[in-house]
Amino acid sequence: MTEQNPGPAVPPGAPGASGASAAPGAASAFAWPPQQDPGPPARRAGVPGLAGGRRDLRAAAVTVLVFAVAGVLAGLVWWWLAPRGVYRVTTDDVVPVGRMPSAELFMADDGVFLLVLAGLGLIAGAVVWSRRRQRGVVALAGLTVGMAAAGVVAWQLGRLLGPAPTKAQLADVGARVTTSLDLGAAAALVVGPFAAVLVYVVAASLTPEDELRR
Repeated sequence: MTEQNPGPAVPPGAPGASGASAAPGAASAFAWPPQQDPGPPARRAGVPGLAGGRRDLRAAAVTVLVFAVAGVLAGLVWWWLAPRGVYRVTTDDVVPVGRMPSAELFMADDGVFLLVLAGLGLIAGAVVWSRRRQRGVVALAGLTVGMAAAGVVAWQLGRLLGPAPTKAQLADVGARVTTSLDLGAAAALVVGPFAAVLVYVVAASLTPEDELRR
């Protein structure tokens, strides 16, 4: 009588073993398709600095308004500090009172304007950065527009307070007139926004968090 070959022995708990229960963890090890590692959690989508929405827009609008009003103070300081040439009207001409004004008089007007707006811009950049809840792109845009508005307001107020002498004043013999106050180079208007944005960007670059520590 021929003895039947039982075949290779199947260890208990191996796949395919009849009547054998799988070892703990074996089902997950041989599951198909294999489970993949989820990896690190995905970062929250969005642009850093735009999380505030309408609140940031309102704060930016207030920033523009505040610095436009601050331009009035800057214009008064410019008008007060800028050098002016004083002349006396005679029957034939206008002659300087005292020493003859130098040719750099009008350049000095621009220089004083640059210093005043640069100082205001440095203060503005530091103040806006200190408002942690509104930090971001919208705050930076409001700061830029606000300082541009401040420069225009200061320029126009200085022109209004220091106009050129009229024909009636020049015809009044013995009267004293002063030179007008104005900008020789309109490019001076960018100094305020540049100084403010410089302070803000430097402060943001020194902050390691993407959220700017809002």
